[in-house]
Amino acid sequence: MSRADSHDVIRVHGARVHNLKDVDVEIPKRRLTVFTGVSGSGKSSLVFDTVAAESQRLINETYSAFVQGFMPALSRPDVDVLDGLTTVITVDQRRMGADPRSTVGTATDASAILRILFSRLGTPHIGPPGAYAFNVPSVRAAGAITVDRGTRKAVKATFERTGGMCPRCEGRGTVSDIDLTQLYDDSKSLAEGAFTIPGWKSDSFWTVRVYAESGLLDPHKPIRDFSEQEMRDFLHREPTKVKVEGVNLTYEGLIPKIQKSMLSKDKESLQPHIRAFVERAVTFTTCPACDGTRLTEGARSSKIAGISIADACAMQISDLAAWVRGLDEPSVAPLLAALSVTLDSFTEIGLGYLALDRPTGTLSGGESQRVKMVRQLGSALTDVTYVFDEPTVGLHPHDIRRMNDLLLRLRDKGNTVLVVEHKPETIAIADHVVDLGPGAGSAGGTVCFEGTVEGLRASGTTTGRHLDDRAALKPDVRKPTGFLPVRGADANNLKNLDVDIPLGVLCVVTGVAGSGKSSLVHGSLLKSPVAAEAGVVVVDQSPIRGSRRSNPATYTGLLDPIRKAFAKANGVKPALFSANSEGACPGCNGAGVVYTDLAMMAGVASTCEECDGRRFSADVLGYTLGGRDISEVLAMSVTQAASFFAEGDARTPAAHTVLTRLLDVGLGYLTIGQPLTTLSGGERQRLKLATHMGDKGGVYVLDEPTTGLHLADVAHLLTLLDRLVDAGKSVIVVEHHQAVMAHADWILDLGPGAGHAGGTLIFEGTPADLATTRATLTGEHLAEYVGA
Repeated sequence: MSRADSHDVIRVHGARVHNLKDVDVEIPKRRLTVFTGVSGSGKSSLVFDTVAAESQRLINETYSAFVQGFMPALSRPDVDVLDGLTTVITVDQRRMGADPRSTVGTATDASAILRILFSRLGTPHIGPPGAYAFNVPSVRAAGAITVDRGTRKAVKATFERTGGMCPRCEGRGTVSDIDLTQLYDDSKSLAEGAFTIPGWKSDSFWTVRVYAESGLLDPHKPIRDFSEQEMRDFLHREPTKVKVEGVNLTYEGLIPKIQKSMLSKDKESLQPHIRAFVERAVTFTTCPACDGTRLTEGARSSKIAGISIADACAMQISDLAAWVRGLDEPSVAPLLAALSVTLDSFTEIGLGYLALDRPTGTLSGGESQRVKMVRQLGSALTDVTYVFDEPTVGLHPHDIRRMNDLLLRLRDKGNTVLVVEHKPETIAIADHVVDLGPGAGSAGGTVCFEGTVEGLRASGTTTGRHLDDRAALKPDVRKPTGFLPVRGADANNLKNLDVDIPLGVLCVVTGVAGSGKSSLVHGSLLKSPVAAEAGVVVVDQSPIRGSRRSNPATYTGLLDPIRKAFAKANGVKPALFSANSEGACPGCNGAGVVYTDLAMMAGVASTCEECDGRRFSADVLGYTLGGRDISEVLAMSVTQAASFFAEGDARTPAAHTVLTRLLDVGLGYLTIGQPLTTLSGGERQRLKLATHMGDKGGVYVLDEPTTGLHLADVAHLLTLLDRLVDAGKSVIVVEHHQAVMAHADWILDLGPGAGHAGGTLIFEGTPADLATTRATLTGEHLAEYVGA
């Protein structure tokens, strides 16, 4: 045997990233390894932050120092030995860019191939591929340019580029109409604080004062009394240099300024209070010039076999693949073959129901991950390591089988496949299992089991004990106390649906991926007037926004009563107990670490010597509550903090209430001062649920709450859902997990297929009826799950 053949494992020795406790593990190459364990046990820390991170760092080091200067600087993970690594391709659940011009087609390069195809075959011919691109504006220029060629002389030149971007909506497909009454109060002057835009404070040098002190407007005159010229300057003036207190600033009309600062971004990526303002102040309508296609009239007029590029991008991908296969053009045969492979990969991965013009910001976490997989399926690369983060998220049991086949196919090509997963269906196909735990946070970070699936079943670990768990159908279901009527629902693929959603019960909306579940709940129910009257509270999977300074205490509002309790106990003001305000350590500005930028090498984050990483100034740390200073309280886990604030000198009922909600959603192991950037997707959703549990709304809408939940935690979630219903709330859950379906009082099943093959209600009734009749794909899988 060649010595090269002996390198058949990835060896990790002494891994200490996050909560890992000197983990030693050997991962076999060219096999499918599944990493299991409760949420927070250290799976992602081992797979993504140790193995994948080190592989990427080593690859980056192969480039020149000049190139590395343009790449993200990565530090070496805290591990003693890490060898046997191969190139890693990471396919995670991070949402794709929410830019309004980012679509499924642009993200997968399918649109780029389609543009080349139309530039070769489209009639009438309108130009190169850029003429069909909604991201490329048309440009025309003419004038004199100076050419240095021996002697300097001026020559006349013209330049023209044909782009496909619709000039009216700038390639966004929608235009905005601004309600000026939401921007300012015209009965007031600028000096009296006329602006009502969030964040525009009267003393702000860069926003309000540049208008008041520009010299173009009278700051003491009510806006309604402005002359025609003043109103034009106020609302529409082109960028103009002005001097304010000796500082050169740019003055720009209010409407273009708001469009650039708020409307050019995707609504979903804005902070909640800014998003609420945009929704209040701006009406988005389909662009009348391009009819929402984002393209110029020329790009829409050029066709192949009667189909324009706008028509092709709006088609369901499975239909587009069939159309491409029907084109018989030998001159572009390689192009057609490449496009067919990409489009067929979408269908294979269960995303044939999407269209290429679908904005990436509207995709779920599971859909985003599968769109990223499209690039890998046709790849000829072998002997690489693929790393997946719960690839079954958002998948119906019927689609999980297809995903398993794809994982096995990648392995059979000679690749190493590492999967972080909770679903027993995917754990069952593993060649090798690494189970981390035994608990979460500081109670996890060790390898509890390493071996085969059968060995895991017999191991007695938390995962092994719960691997064959099956939730039973409820003998008695609750009766509805009323209904939320949805009539004529036609969002996306819904086919004029009429449905009554029961109240006072646990109602599960299910169906294969792309069947219309989200369209029914988010696109129709939540936008109907009855939703506002019923007081609907939505807990979805949109990411929590926040920097490394944000933590569970700041996000849930827990820090406010804690600060007040410290202030009251010590007779000082609450602002001292904020690391982002007056109490911040002057050495690190409350960050706890001091960052040193080393250009193309990884920046070094060293613990602040002044506060020893505790983030607060020394005098603030001298104040205590119940014998603990503020940094010690923020270092507590939720469980410890709940006990601390429940009784004695530190008793704070407002803080204890928030902590109890965090315990209820299974986040007792989180440290209350832990940065939000370190939380998994499932942890973030449960954190959101905890914050909403105090809302007065009567109807809770949850979007796949089992995401990121270990088998042992699903039972805990079901208990929590029962408690909400028993407290008089109505709970509507969009979910694929059979345990949640079996526990429901009422099921709405959409389908029968995805895209235009879905959009109809194929079953409504109790879980027992669905399992007994096996009338749908969901019914078959539910019956199999409960053993009916």
